Amino acid sequence: MGRATVEKTIHDQLARLPIEKQQQVLEFVRALSRDEKVGVPGRDLLRFAGTIDRKDLIAFEKAVNEGCERIDANEW
Repeated sequence: MGRATVEKTIHDQLARLPIEKQQQVLEFVRALSRDEKVGVPGRDLLRFAGTIDRKDLIAFEKAVNEGCERIDANEW
């Protein structure tokens, strides 16, 4: 599919959506087009390997399991 065809197909599909969904698409496209590479390469973090106390790691894992394992079906 060529660029013009893709753009037309996207436009046609977008025109069928309610304004709220169009706004979501706009936010998504903006997020895709950002080229922000923030952070450092993993190799620069290796010096920190093994520096977190085991009991702290267990506490982190517990917090993640309790607070982040939920699915909100209405989120998207």
